[in-house]
Amino acid sequence: MKGSTTKNAIHIDDMEAEVFSNLLTFIYTDDVMPDTNQADEYAMAQHLLVAADRYSLERLRPICEDKLCNCIDTSSVATILALAEQHHCHGLKKACLLFLGSSTNLNAVMESKGFEYLTKTCPAVLKDLL
Repeated sequence: MKGSTTKNAIHIDDMEAEVFSNLLTFIYTDDVMPDTNQADEYAMAQHLLVAADRYSLERLRPICEDKLCNCIDTSSVATILALAEQHHCHGLKKACLLFLGSSTNLNAVMESKGFEYLTKTCPAVLKDLL
């Protein structure tokens, strides 16, 4: 459609280009993330979960939640729990709280910077921990 083309680029300021590219790939193909290393997949799942929430992509949300559930450990649980709380991901939140149900895990997380972040950004979650 020749009349609908534009010579000006459209800027998406609130999302990294790679995240937007993965978002478009999902919208058009239902394919989520290419196989990458676990750290990259974890970061992309976080970004895509935020985008799925922002743009109401209900099929993408559970895929991202599932990927994040598989990444829960003492170094990531506080960040994932804050993300789950902020974006109303009840299954992901439940998985984090289950992980923190172990006193060993909870003690390790409480000594981390992630826990400090969690207490500042989502203090209400602390009630669920107790």
